[in-house]
Amino acid sequence: MGASVTTLDLGLYPELQRYGAKDVSACFSCGTCTASCPLSQTDSTFPRRIIRYAQLGMKDALLSSKELWSCYQCGECAETCPTQADPSEFMAAARRYTIASYDRTRIARTMYTQPFLGIALAVLIAVLFALFMYGAHGPQSGESLAIFEFIPEDLIHNTGIAVMVVVFLAGLSGVISMVRRIAAREGVGWRTLFGSRAALARTARAGWSAIARESLGQTRFRRECDADPEPVAWYRRRWLVHAMTVWGFLGLLAATLLDYGLALAGIKETGAPVPIWYPVRLLGTVAGIMLVYGATVFIVERYRAANRSVMRSTTADWMLLALLWTTGVTGFVLELALYLPEPPTWGYWVFLVHVAVAMELVLLAPFMKLAHAIYRPVALFFVALAQSSREGSA
Repeated sequence: MGASVTTLDLGLYPELQRYGAKDVSACFSCGTCTASCPLSQTDSTFPRRIIRYAQLGMKDALLSSKELWSCYQCGECAETCPTQADPSEFMAAARRYTIASYDRTRIARTMYTQPFLGIALAVLIAVLFALFMYGAHGPQSGESLAIFEFIPEDLIHNTGIAVMVVVFLAGLSGVISMVRRIAAREGVGWRTLFGSRAALARTARAGWSAIARESLGQTRFRRECDADPEPVAWYRRRWLVHAMTVWGFLGLLAATLLDYGLALAGIKETGAPVPIWYPVRLLGTVAGIMLVYGATVFIVERYRAANRSVMRSTTADWMLLALLWTTGVTGFVLELALYLPEPPTWGYWVFLVHVAVAMELVLLAPFMKLAHAIYRPVALFFVALAQSSREGSA
């Protein structure tokens, strides 16, 4: 039986530096980062093993590492590293590199490694969306803020479907690539997942852990990775701000889909003003508050470099926060305009900006930092599956 061959890519480490990795050549695998990491209790080589992959050029091992996505970048390892190799920032750069590697369009690579071109691309996409919508614009009613007479509802709906199809295909392609790599490395096949009743139960538990407990409930982030050397107010805790942003984004997406579904069922006209206690509007309002709050705190924290997890920020970090914040704020301004007694003309232009930026935010999701919302749950599923297998064999 032949031994497996590991192909080394000597250009891996310089490539990771293009994605923001600090010089980790100083790392001599002393284990201090492992000792300080709150997630390393069951893995005596995390995170130094992943740094070693980069140093040796083990590209396949890096791209198939489920543990890479376990890190919440608390910065504890960077604080304790005796050579200042900054493992925390390296892990973030490695995730950027992985997102770009899973993306076959090379859009993610451009966004991460060519910041000025990435900004220009983002601005161009928003302008093109706005011009496309405005090209079919109708009259601006002075009696009421008839936004769907200004920009036809069908145009927004059809464009949204096209954007979602592109996002779905891009995300699916990346997830398939990721699953194949991790499953091959972990020795996970269909029988492992669905081959028996016990396997099905283990798979279900891993899925619940990855999606409900970790991705939505932020369990490990909240309990283990949100320590700070200086106490902060509860409303500025990293896990809470992150959760607010995630829940707000998902809540707004759900409210948008529900509003359109009610319109299709003839229960409510799309965009028609309704009381604040109307369920869909209430969901959208609460979700919008959460999104704007989360994005605003993140922006302030990054600007001030207020904690060790945000000491360094990339253009891609700022771009995502800007898109999230603009989408949330323009949504609230538009809602205010809809309920004013005299319909303001500027409401139509706020609507145009809101739609263009929201479309761009969704379209770029698989190609920028928001992609971790897709990849992290998948990786955490394999982490939970491995842990469940260890416990079952113990």
